[in-house]
Amino acid sequence: MHEMIEAIKKYVPYCEQESKDKEIILNLINEKNEKILKRDCEICHITSSGFVINEGRDKFLIVHHNIYDTWSWIGGHADGESDLFSVACHEIKEESGIVHIKPDKNEIVSLDILTTSSHYRKNEYVPAHLHLNISYLFIVDVNDPLIIKPDENSAVSWVSVKDIDRYITEKEMSRVFQKMKRYL
Repeated sequence: MHEMIEAIKKYVPYCEQESKDKEIILNLINEKNEKILKRDCEICHITSSGFVINEGRDKFLIVHHNIYDTWSWIGGHADGESDLFSVACHEIKEESGIVHIKPDKNEIVSLDILTTSSHYRKNEYVPAHLHLNISYLFIVDVNDPLIIKPDENSAVSWVSVKDIDRYITEKEMSRVFQKMKRYL
């Protein structure tokens, strides 16, 4: 957990939103300790994401999530794991089938507090909560075969950066994709 905290502290925020989110995330980690790495910390918990781009840096890999019926980047819950880079790698493999993953940077590229609406997961009610999301950037070969993970997503697709706004329609998600364009 110490390495995770140090990586967050080391991250230089890109904008005012990230500066404030970084401050809040560090305060919540200090308050909740290791509990924040698990979903049973119902108000807020750590998630990790992987923004996946192609080698030409002109496409994003996105998935269509079943729960929210929306397109997004790939990510998931820490589920007790403090190595968030590994969590992001695991989620990419699990949700897209991609096996040849190359980190663009082995460091945080985006830091966001994301709201999560109440929903049902595996027939159990999940109340509204916050995802304290830490993101990394990965480059993969567009020729790697893609697979759908039916219990989580209904589609996996490469989308041109110039067309991303047609797919990512949620204001909160769109804001994060706009920040990620600085790495292209």
